[in-house]
Amino acid sequence: METAPTAELVYQGICTLFHNNNPKEKEKANKWLEEFQKSIFSWTIADELLQQKRDLHSCYFAAQTMRNKIQNSFYELPPSSHESLRDSLIAHIGQITDETDAIIVTQLSLAVADLALLMAAWKQPIIDLLYMLSPQPQSVWPLLEILTLIPEEIDSRYLRLGANRREEIHMQLDFAAPKVLEFLCMCTQHTDGQKERLVNSTIRCFSAWVSAQAIPVHHFTENSVGHKVFQLLSSGETSRKLHDTCTECLCALLSCIEVNQDRSSLDPAMEAHIFNAVCSLETAYHMSVANEDIDKTINYCRIFTVLCEAFLHKMLSKEDVPHYTVKGIDLVLLCVGHFDYEVAEITFIFWYRLSEDLFSRNNDTLISHFKPHIERLLGALYRHAQMDADHDGLIDENEGFNDFRRKVSDVIKDVAFIVGSSACFKQMFLLLQAPNTTWESTESALFIMQNVAKNLVPGENKVIPKVVEAIVNLPDNTHIAVRYTSILLLSELCDWFDSFPESLQSLLNFLLYSLQQKNGLAAAAAIALSSICSACSQKMVCHISGLIEIARMLDSFEINNDLAIGLLKGISLILSRLQRTQLESSMREIISFQLQPLAVMVENPSATLSTIRKGERTDPAYWIDRACAVIRHTDPDVADNELHPTVQILTDAWPLVSQVMDKYQTDVRIMERTCRFIRYSVRKVCKRAAFLVEPLVKQMICIYTLHHHSCCLYLGSVLVDEFAKAGECIPGLLEMLKAYIEPTFIMLQVENGLKNNPDTVDDFFRLCSRFIECCPVPFLQSTLVTPIFQCALLACTLDHREANSSVMKFFCNLLKWGRNSNQRHPECRPLVKEIAAQNGEPLIVNLIHASVYSLHSYMLPDVADVIYELKLVVTNEQMQVYIKTALDALPNRNSGGYITATQQQLNDFTAALLGADTPKTITVALKGFTRLYR
Repeated sequence: METAPTAELVYQGICTLFHNNNPKEKEKANKWLEEFQKSIFSWTIADELLQQKRDLHSCYFAAQTMRNKIQNSFYELPPSSHESLRDSLIAHIGQITDETDAIIVTQLSLAVADLALLMAAWKQPIIDLLYMLSPQPQSVWPLLEILTLIPEEIDSRYLRLGANRREEIHMQLDFAAPKVLEFLCMCTQHTDGQKERLVNSTIRCFSAWVSAQAIPVHHFTENSVGHKVFQLLSSGETSRKLHDTCTECLCALLSCIEVNQDRSSLDPAMEAHIFNAVCSLETAYHMSVANEDIDKTINYCRIFTVLCEAFLHKMLSKEDVPHYTVKGIDLVLLCVGHFDYEVAEITFIFWYRLSEDLFSRNNDTLISHFKPHIERLLGALYRHAQMDADHDGLIDENEGFNDFRRKVSDVIKDVAFIVGSSACFKQMFLLLQAPNTTWESTESALFIMQNVAKNLVPGENKVIPKVVEAIVNLPDNTHIAVRYTSILLLSELCDWFDSFPESLQSLLNFLLYSLQQKNGLAAAAAIALSSICSACSQKMVCHISGLIEIARMLDSFEINNDLAIGLLKGISLILSRLQRTQLESSMREIISFQLQPLAVMVENPSATLSTIRKGERTDPAYWIDRACAVIRHTDPDVADNELHPTVQILTDAWPLVSQVMDKYQTDVRIMERTCRFIRYSVRKVCKRAAFLVEPLVKQMICIYTLHHHSCCLYLGSVLVDEFAKAGECIPGLLEMLKAYIEPTFIMLQVENGLKNNPDTVDDFFRLCSRFIECCPVPFLQSTLVTPIFQCALLACTLDHREANSSVMKFFCNLLKWGRNSNQRHPECRPLVKEIAAQNGEPLIVNLIHASVYSLHSYMLPDVADVIYELKLVVTNEQMQVYIKTALDALPNRNSGGYITATQQQLNDFTAALLGADTPKTITVALKGFTRLYR
């Protein structure tokens, strides 16, 4: 937007966006307003619209624009205009009344809060705001909003305040805290119903300051705000909204106690006082249950759970006598016992943390303190996991109850060791034998048993045989859910069957019967059979003919393709155990079941992309995935002088695979599956697949040039890995790389090309890395290395984890050949040193710039690896020059006028990089340095 629009024109655009019924006009107005918000003119016009107060929509748009500009475009304003912007915003805040819409108040408050954080010249914004706004009754509400948002916005990723500025702001918070606390205490005096919003805002503000640790924990019980929180939580008359706010506040306090355990110890008396005060809410919890106020019940459950998390370290601190805080677990179990499973679900994170800590400590005496609690937990979960007595069929996968049971499964697996998996299994077995047991309680007991079965000793011969015998002999009238869970339990007992193979025949008969059912049991049977095949592959060899028949009949079973692939995987593991002659014929037969339908599809001219139904028999990927599973998981022991059975199968299949690539070359999904099939085939037979290289490379180049499928790049890297060590293949593979470069660079050099094609970046630089690893001399001597290195420099800023990792590995793999210690290919050393001398400076500049502005902190170790490798190739003097150039390119001050990094901090960072003798040291330095700009 080159010229400034009038406020009237902007207002008309807002009216069109919110009131015009024509969708095209609305979309046009929306695009125009977005462009307006990005322009420099939006600062003044938004201010003008706020002054005019025409209607809700224009005021909201103006307030949102002002907040957006401060968050994202504050650099557009010269420092001289910051003060006038502040005064204008405070003037707008001063005109807010009780009738002003809350969304406008929020946007304006955010604008002021962000300005206070960004504007270095505003030395004491909190004190100033209290002085200017607190005397005006109508401004107390927005003032509370601003005071809430200032601590909340300190770590905003939009503002990028930097560590120095954040430290300065925390000092401002500490200085202003007494005044703020005094103001908040005054606000809590409003007790009439009309002032509930004010009390709510006051507690939200208090919570934000406690979370930011500006108000010490001990103040919570020593002032009227903290008393108000407990008073409101104890009262049955508190509104839902206020109850939620008080819950958040108390949870924030308890989280601070947990965070500060290592740094500063809270006075034990104060700690006990807070613990007992929270425990006193048990009465209020019972009241909420009696009143069937589920929202408040959930709030109390959250409080008790966070209480136990906060004091978990204390609970585990005494081995001889349980710490007094252990009684908090009784409150959590009280909630677990609630009839609504959604209440119990809130506590699951605590059980996970408790089990993790106990497992890591490996102290039987300590574990024994918590055994009764876990027994009660398992009893409650057994009840919660029960289906409704009148439920027909299986649980719908999309039901919330099914999701809950998955979480219950995770909890049981986490905590089972505390009571012992065997004890838990036996306890549930006893429940199964109780008289008059209902089907739903039977199913729930089996469900619990299923989740601990993996941890049972495979040699157990007292309970498991009885369970197995009972399951394989279930009467026909057994509820289908009981049968389904029973089959999954058998799946988890697969290791036991390996120890007791005499039970396999009856098991297989039972599973084959279930596999043929059309009522939902087939899926569970497929899972169980896959597990049995994987765990008992040697013992299942004698059943191979039956398993081949199952592979032939796969499409007659009521299972999806993922389960079919799982079955083929299990069967393939057994194939690997067969004698050579039987193996090849069996493998060929199973592969043919998959390739024959594919051949029919390829030869049928009417079987086009438009007729494909994804994931069904008309989908080529359906059959390719199955064939791939067989190739991938059939892994026999083959001597070096023997021919791998996959060689002849691949030779025979290649013409069909090539036809598939030709016919479906525009479909990236089918191409990816086909490339994956070739990849696993080539990996199995290695150099025996050399006959494929030339025709495959030619076909891949043609397809990639036309359609840019990155899977062609990935498959190219596999070919390089397998065949580049054979000198005769290198020229052809380098030609392949050369052919890939032009279409790749064209795609990546357009606007946002790197960002929009991370898979291409990932696969291309993986391919280049394979060349460096397998044939470094020809690659480094080629003319291709320079343009590839230049492209890698541009890709440094890409924040896609896998793509960026591939780029960094490319740099590392290349630079390693320049080390003085490189003796394998010493002729590479001068070539790499020349590349480093020419590109070392832009490499360091781009890496540091990317680390500061683009990359996530978890990606910095990869950057550190590159810097470390460069240090080993160039001199310390060169490295110092590169780092200085990179740091000089960074801004001294941010848009708000504060110093990003002091000269001392820059010097320390430089010294850390130059003196680092491990990549980890560089990583630590990078993480500390980037925080100065974030």
